[in-house]
Amino acid sequence: MPDEQTDRFDRGQVIRMLSEAGCVAAREEADELIRAAAGDPDVLRDLVSRRIGGEPIAWLTGGVNFCGVELFVAPGVYVPRWQTEPLARRAAALLPTGGVAADLCTGAGAIAAVLAAAVPTARVVATELDDAAAQCARRNGVEVFEGCLDDPLPRELERRVDVLTAVAPYVPTDSLRLLPRDVQAFEPRLALDGGADGTDVLAEIARKSIPWLRPGGWLLLELGGDQADPVGKLLSELGFMGLDVMADEYGDPRAICAQLGSGCSTSGAPAVPPGSFALGLVDDR
Repeated sequence: MPDEQTDRFDRGQVIRMLSEAGCVAAREEADELIRAAAGDPDVLRDLVSRRIGGEPIAWLTGGVNFCGVELFVAPGVYVPRWQTEPLARRAAALLPTGGVAADLCTGAGAIAAVLAAAVPTARVVATELDDAAAQCARRNGVEVFEGCLDDPLPRELERRVDVLTAVAPYVPTDSLRLLPRDVQAFEPRLALDGGADGTDVLAEIARKSIPWLRPGGWLLLELGGDQADPVGKLLSELGFMGLDVMADEYGDPRAICAQLGSGCSTSGAPAVPPGSFALGLVDDR
């Protein structure tokens, strides 16, 4: 905790500076930066300056709380968002005792860490392409295999995974310029760019999940915008059932959850004739 003099002398000024810089949670961020400075005014000034410059506060304070789990987040690593918490909670609810979960594109390991904490008897593994992010996830206690998507997963997990999750890149390439300036300037493009319509990686994961999931296993993907319909159509064609779209507090689609049908081919080809499907919009707030 910062000493009393630093807190009394600097807090109001820090709040004003952050507020003037456009930080919508200036009071909360000021308190976090003051705690991180640990009573050193020079450190505090540096942290405030960097935050005003757009650097993610999780990089400055060293971590973030995600679903009640304190996570270390290293500079340069994608910062877990609170908007992803409903997906993590749903995945934890679906993961059985002693089950198996795989989190692709794990980043700092947020979802994997939550699953491991929620179901201690489960085996939870994750994959990550970026070495810095993989090291960060390991520091958060996650069993990480480095490589692209499902490539590095242990082969003994084929057809054994109960829950497969991914917060993969899903921002359309042309929309990257519309992201907040701090996201554009600091966070890794690798974690954001989902191709022309944002669904390139989502579609690849949907297909690649089939050899890993057990019959009746669950796939949960974060998405956005109008991606729920095309992703849902693909999942239906691949043999997934019970599709649900999870909404955020504004009613906008944020994730999709689907269960692998028992007759689905491990090749990723449809096991049943593609048919119509209904997406149930579920608010998991």
